[in-house]
Amino acid sequence: MHQLYAIGEALIDFIPKERDAKLKEVTQFGPQVGGAPANVASCVAKLGRHASLITQVGEDAFGEKIIDTLTEVGVDTRYILQTSQANTALAFVSLTQTGERDFAFYRKPSADMLLKTEQVQDIHFDKTDILHFCSVDLVPSTMKATHEVIIEKMLEAQGTIVFDPNLRFPLWDSKEELKHTVRAFISKAHVLKIADDELEFITGIIDQEAAVQSLFEGNVEIVIVTKGKDGASLYTNAGKAAEHPGFKAGVKDTTGAGDAFIGAMLYQLLGNSREDLVKSAHDFIKFANAVGALTTMHYGAIGSLPELSKVNAFLDEH
Repeated sequence: MHQLYAIGEALIDFIPKERDAKLKEVTQFGPQVGGAPANVASCVAKLGRHASLITQVGEDAFGEKIIDTLTEVGVDTRYILQTSQANTALAFVSLTQTGERDFAFYRKPSADMLLKTEQVQDIHFDKTDILHFCSVDLVPSTMKATHEVIIEKMLEAQGTIVFDPNLRFPLWDSKEELKHTVRAFISKAHVLKIADDELEFITGIIDQEAAVQSLFEGNVEIVIVTKGKDGASLYTNAGKAAEHPGFKAGVKDTTGAGDAFIGAMLYQLLGNSREDLVKSAHDFIKFANAVGALTTMHYGAIGSLPELSKVNAFLDEH
């Protein structure tokens, strides 16, 4: 009851020890558990609600590290399977002085991409549950079909579906294939979370307000547009419902900040209705911006996610 289910990639981010160096110039990396669905589930769990991750990792040291780390932060890992057919996904990251990132992915294929539909048949949802997914594991693979099955199961249960495209262009053979896939999955979700720099690519519309309104198709009821350090806005098909400008923070690493933001939104949505999300949109966004800001003050994603007491203390100070 009142549980988040995130489906998709869990991987190891190799975070550089030095900043402002091109990826090919980095000489030292530190391994951090990552992957947007894993980050979102971890955020919800660390804030104090129930969260599960549906994925697959390799029968290797990195797969074990992922399972151990997520277990430690309170994520239900019963649906994290292991396979000997592929290795756990890896991502090498470079950072600019302002904390922005560049990626190189190693997953051709990775274990998560091989998760089959028959491996998730025993998962059942409730109408109070939330499903979260991104586009990374919608590349052509058995995992894409598994997403479709899980999404249909959640729709049948009358739960809430949240889609964060979280575009990663290097993982796709063509940008058009990525755009077509994202557009096909948008209408399945009740809530969309999209970064402002993704809007024009996904919609083909330059004007932001018009681009947002074009996303209200199929099941879509709410669109949340994130703007990095400038905060976020929440829209319904009637227009902008609320916005918050964000918080100034001493940024060290933006890895996982967007995942922390949507994780914090989902933490608040668990136990509330989508109507409640709209009615209290400003407060929801303010809280989520605080969680995102706190995450950027440290390196890595999951290790940087704050607990509820730290978020409340931050909000009291601001």
